[in-house]
Parts: sequence; structure tokens; C-alpha cells
Amino acid sequence: MLDKLEAIRQRYEDVNEQLMQPEAMSDMKRYKSLNKEYKDLGKIVTEYRRYQEVLSNIEGAREVISTEKDEDFRQMAKDELEGLLPEQDRLETVIKDLLLPRDPNDSKDVIMEIRAGAGGDEAAIFAGDLQRMYMRYAEKNGLKMDLIDATEGTSGGYKEIILAVKGEDVYGKLKFESGVHRVQRVPATETQGRIHTSVASIVVMPEAEELDVQIDMNDVRKDLFMSSGPGGQSVNTTYSAVRLTHLPTGLVAQCQDQKSQLKNFDKALQVLRSRIYEIELAKKNEAEGAQRKSMIGSGDRSDKIRTYNYPQGRVTDHRIGYTVHNLASVMEGNIDDFVEQLRIAESAERLKEGVS
Repeated sequence: MLDKLEAIRQRYEDVNEQLMQPEAMSDMKRYKSLNKEYKDLGKIVTEYRRYQEVLSNIEGAREVISTEKDEDFRQMAKDELEGLLPEQDRLETVIKDLLLPRDPNDSKDVIMEIRAGAGGDEAAIFAGDLQRMYMRYAEKNGLKMDLIDATEGTSGGYKEIILAVKGEDVYGKLKFESGVHRVQRVPATETQGRIHTSVASIVVMPEAEELDVQIDMNDVRKDLFMSSGPGGQSVNTTYSAVRLTHLPTGLVAQCQDQKSQLKNFDKALQVLRSRIYEIELAKKNEAEGAQRKSMIGSGDRSDKIRTYNYPQGRVTDHRIGYTVHNLASVMEGNIDDFVEQLRIAESAERLKEGVS
């Protein structure tokens, strides 16, 4: 492992030198690629340097124990060694995880779609609760969330809401949120106090860039319409809302959030490109036989992945059997435990498969 880490450190320094060359900025595609590689390698190099320091300290402590005559010094070295060995194990685990081949999409921004499912008005309210949960999560983690399009529910919440989430490794953090989320609670619309079960589905797609998907605009039909708000009232009197239809696939994307027709067009195209990319990615994975069939990584939109039980204050992720009893905190955006546990489960699964 040390030889591999040393090679990565050397490559990290080589990439750094290339980025500092004046001609690096002349090819923006290459510059972005080098910059991303430098950033990714930097995470490994940082842990490698910590690991080297720990190994050096372990060697020094053992030398003191074997050569020092003063018992107090020997005891201090033993105490230090007792703390260093677990740190060595921890860093080795971290480094092995970092050395696993990464999903190239993990560093991408995402398009998140939340839709109300079975449960009528309560499902739409729950979809709104989920949107707020992810908004709080984004705020706590320094991510930026922008509204692309929304259809509000008649009693609150959303029948559908589409969001763009931007920041560092967003897809890597949120990709496991795709699937069916179920809520069990007494709805605000329920007069008899009975517990209802409602669902909302979430799709998290890596945001595709122009380099990822080439769209022939001759294959896209553009329709303009007036933006509308809750209850159908007109937000403005100009045809600024944009609906794009990709004729070869029948995929449709629209945006009416911006006052500018051009900005709405750009956002709708962003969604359309990501939906096409998701389809192409699924086909590529299937062709290569690389589609992960595990419960963690399947991302099947029909999978029931998580239950939010209000009477018990419980949230359970069914894929990994992970349960917490702090539902109120989770709904305030504190989903880091789920994000981390799912990431750990995927890493453990890949290690078990012998991925190197």
C-alpha cells in the first residue's frame, strides 16, 4: 500500500506543477480535468502524510521502549504507543476507502426531484417536509439549493418540486436518497386522529454538463407559456416560462421560476440534459454488467428506502436496517448519520467484492 501511496503523492506533485504552467489555462477542458484530479489526489495525500507521521511516531516510541533506561520515559512512550496504534488502524481504514475507485459522478452537482405519491394532500405536505429537510441539510453543509420548478399541493407542500443542489461532492452525499420515502403520522387534514401512511418519491440525478451529453437542438421542441403560482393565478403577463421536449426520447423539462425567459430556458435545458444523461448512464452500466444490484446502490425509484414514523419519533432506513429515534432532528436536516452509514455500507460491500 505504501508504494501505491508514494506513487499517488508523486502524481499529486506532478499535477500541481502542470497547473502552475502558464499554458494550463489555454485548454479549459484539460485545466478542469487536472484541477479535479489535483483535488481528488489531495484528499489521499493529506491522509498519507498523517499516516507517515503516525508511523514515524510509532517507530520512535518503540525505540524509546527498547533502549531507554529511565522507567518514566519508557512509560511515557508506552502511553503514546497505546494511542498511536488505534490511530494507525483508523488511518489505514480511511486510506483503503479513499483508494477504492470512486464513482466519477460523485463530485457532480445534482438535480433532485421530489414527487408526492399515494396519500393525497398528506403526500404533498410530506413532499414539502422532505424539501425543507434537504434545504436545512444543504444549509448546514455549505451547499447551495436552487428552485427549478414546482407544482404546489392544494393543502400545502408540493405535488412536485425540482431543485438544483450545488457544492462539493453533492452526488456522492445525496445519491442514496433516491427511492420511495414513507411517512406514518396523523395528517393535519385528519379529523378522527387516525394514523395514515403516505409516500413521496425522490430522484437524485448527477447534473450533466455539455461535455457529458450532446443535445441536437433540432431535436428539442420549445414551448413558452405564462408562469403560474398557487391556484393557477398568473405570476406575470409575459410568456417567460419554458417547456422543452426532447423528441427522440419524449422527455420533458420545464422551468417557470425565473422572470427571464432565457434563465428559464437554461434551467430547463439543465434538467433535460441530466435526465438524458441518467438514461445513457443506465444503458452503459447495463451493457458493461456494472449495474450494482445491492439494496444500497440500486437507486431503484420503486424501492421503499426509508420510513418516518411520527408516533414513535423513529426514522428507519430499510436498506441497511439503520434506525434513529430523533425524527424531529432528522426533519431539521440532520441526516448526516444516514449519509455516512450508507457510504460506509457501500464501501464495505465493495471491499468484500475485492475491488482494488
